[in-house]
Amino acid sequence: MKLSSFADYAVVLMSAAARHCGAARMNATTLSAETGIPLPTAQKLVSRLSAAGLLESSRGTGGGVRLSRPPAAITLADVVEAVEGPIAMTACSEMGTHDCNLEQDCRIRPHMNVANNAIREALASVTIASLTREMA
Repeated sequence: MKLSSFADYAVVLMSAAARHCGAARMNATTLSAETGIPLPTAQKLVSRLSAAGLLESSRGTGGGVRLSRPPAAITLADVVEAVEGPIAMTACSEMGTHDCNLEQDCRIRPHMNVANNAIREALASVTIASLTREMA
């Protein structure tokens, strides 16, 4: 399993915003320049992360975005779900109907939530704050 580029970029962008936590607001242009994320992608990410409540934005002079809560209170699970939706290893783990010929008789489907929960818990155990620390 691998994060999409969009989710990966969202983590990079949130980590950059966390490094400026408490300082002046950032905007998509400065986040793009600092991280190397293409500006159109940074703009989309800022929009999605704001809509998910992870960034708060303000317009006008001195406007921009900043983290909506401390970096230690934002997890990888929060960021991934903000841009990708619910964490699910398989389509049948999600609510609704699915395009799977085995779904009706599948004996594994009821157990997939165990795996999904384990992955979500692992992502929820890593905070954005921990990603901003220097490695020894």
